[in-house]
Amino acid sequence: MIKTLGSQLAALMEESQMQRNVRALIKYVLFVLLIMLLFTVAFRYIMIYVEGQEHSWLSGFYWTVVTMTTLGFGDIIFHTDLGRTFSIVVLFSGVVLLLVLLPFVFIRYFYAPWLEAQLRLKAPRTLDSQIGDHVIIAGDDPITPGLIEQLRIHSVPYVILEPDPEVASQRETDGQSVLCGELEERETWIRAGAERARLVVANRDDQTNTNIILTVRDVNDQVPIVALASSEDAIDIMELAGADQVLPLRKQLGEQLANRINAGHAQTHVIGTFRDLRIAEFPVMNTPFSGKTIRETRLRELMGLNVVAVWEQASLESAHPERKLTDQSLPVVIGTESQLNELDEALLIYDTNWNPVIVIGGGKVGRSATRTLKRRGVPVHLIERKPELASRWESLPDRMFEGDASSRELLEEAGLANAPAFLLTTNDDSMNIYLAVYCRKLFPKLRIVSRITHERNVDAIRRAGADLVLSYAALGVATLTSIAQGRRMIALGEGVELFEEDLPQSLADRTLAESDIRQRTGMNVVAVEQDGHLNPTPRADERLQKGCRIFLIGTAEQLRSFQETYRRPRD
Repeated sequence: MIKTLGSQLAALMEESQMQRNVRALIKYVLFVLLIMLLFTVAFRYIMIYVEGQEHSWLSGFYWTVVTMTTLGFGDIIFHTDLGRTFSIVVLFSGVVLLLVLLPFVFIRYFYAPWLEAQLRLKAPRTLDSQIGDHVIIAGDDPITPGLIEQLRIHSVPYVILEPDPEVASQRETDGQSVLCGELEERETWIRAGAERARLVVANRDDQTNTNIILTVRDVNDQVPIVALASSEDAIDIMELAGADQVLPLRKQLGEQLANRINAGHAQTHVIGTFRDLRIAEFPVMNTPFSGKTIRETRLRELMGLNVVAVWEQASLESAHPERKLTDQSLPVVIGTESQLNELDEALLIYDTNWNPVIVIGGGKVGRSATRTLKRRGVPVHLIERKPELASRWESLPDRMFEGDASSRELLEEAGLANAPAFLLTTNDDSMNIYLAVYCRKLFPKLRIVSRITHERNVDAIRRAGADLVLSYAALGVATLTSIAQGRRMIALGEGVELFEEDLPQSLADRTLAESDIRQRTGMNVVAVEQDGHLNPTPRADERLQKGCRIFLIGTAEQLRSFQETYRRPRD
């Protein structure tokens, strides 16, 4: 312990800033000692020439110390008014110099820097050599917390690189796997185990990400690198630098939002694939399925499609056979490509609405959504508040409206009353919530799809009336998690994913109905794999065999509930 403290102090004293601090502290101590000596001289003069008492120099210094420190033993006292006035001056000087300023100076120039140095020395600098097949995350951003949670759920090791030692120490205290080091230094990536990692995530700004890619490639030319790009112009640069995948997430978010719009012909929208199966959504509005129960649609009997869930007011709900579909319902089905094509042929004759879709926000997300809708042949009216963006992208939509989207007159001029859907892509969550409330009250059947920036506002915009919500962070987490697991991304919705789990021993030889998974955890079993055979339409009376794998749709929280409910220690 003493050796460790000595080494810490030695390392601390080598820092130039600490040396300056110590010099300042010494100067202050010398100043206080000078004041004490002056008071000692004054004490001796007053005692001899005013009080008529004889005291040694040591006694004078002793009296000065006990008076300034407010101990006041009372063994040496003044009897004259001048002496007592001097005692008051010495007492108040001691209170200010010793009891107020000295602790502050000591903490400011020595103790606080020492604590900071301890944190810097405590920051982890190496990764356990036994850790491998892990994900290296280059920094903290809105995606990082959700990504860490998903990696933990899927038992994928990870490490976050953090240049700031104090932040790294705090992250380690919070239970995160972190390593301190500069991102541009080759040694940092060697210590992070880049040579044995399964994936490197470059999630800084475009310039830093490019530098990270070049540095990692110098250490390991085989490790997969995924970089996030805020600008589409940076995609080619990062690919040339050596990135395996570059994700323009804002562009992808716009595409995902646009694909959830009901406009033009009714049709399915594939939102993910696994194995040979497709997961898709389709609108119910203006189709014969509206008002029917899932059993009455006969999708399973006629086409082999299994309805696994239903989106209802931005909430993914279970798909029990007697559930009635409304105009606002968005069923989620699973089946083969040919089965989905058959459903498309049945839906093709039904039109949802050919009026222009209203897109709010001409930023990166809004422009991407507009382009996606235009490729589908859907007319778009775009509302943008900033004149420079409105004039720059005026030719992109069918019609551009410049102004504040909170203006009722502007919304009516843009055709909101007849629009099939309202797409909110602004970066302002408060504005999106406000507009969702306003439009839902005026037009109950209008489909509202919204982007959200901060996760804390997801529930608020759902309550405001949005039919579907997607966020930048959720899309990034889903994308990076799927890449880390080596599978395709399935963007079902905000926080909702497809999970693949080994059957817990406690569920072996039970039927799906007996397992009670949906009622106890909220997750939906959408497929069962046994001996390499995938059954995408498991029946409630189907018995689950030991060693099979089940595919479930739900949130990360529901998955934790499933694992805690059914997994025993021996599992």
